[in-house]
Amino acid sequence: MNDLDKDEYRGYFETYVNKSLHNSLIDGLSIGLKDTISFFSSIQSDKFDFRYAEGKWTIRELLLHLIDAERVFNYRALRFARNDSTSLPGFDENDYVPESNASERSMESLIEEYELVRKSTIALFESFTDEALKRRGKAGNGEVSVRAIGYIITGHEIHHRQIIEERYL
Repeated sequence: MNDLDKDEYRGYFETYVNKSLHNSLIDGLSIGLKDTISFFSSIQSDKFDFRYAEGKWTIRELLLHLIDAERVFNYRALRFARNDSTSLPGFDENDYVPESNASERSMESLIEEYELVRKSTIALFESFTDEALKRRGKAGNGEVSVRAIGYIITGHEIHHRQIIEERYL
């Protein structure tokens, strides 16, 4: 079910969606699990706290950002899949990072947490019926379908791995 219509997500998320539509939703999440664990596990420890510019996040912070964002997206997907029509607020990831204490964490603990969250994401999306995946809700400044949220999670992760490869390593 990777035939998303452009009206299933805001234009802001198009970059993420475009990076993820080459696989089915569950395959993309599963491949991302393997690829992301391998990717972060291969980074040399002297790079974990590197910032490529003033005010940019470290690699530790980026991984915890992926974890936090995935949790927020999962909450939205669950609410909309269960036919909850409550409009949900957006979240500012820049407010989360300073409170994350990522620099106090080992990469091993962050990777383990990422793995647990992603396995939970896969289980959640596997539990949704086709009808539930097509449901929509309002979050932040626009409407989004449950299945689009899954593709956004996958593409968001790919996007940040690419940024790390280009600017950090």
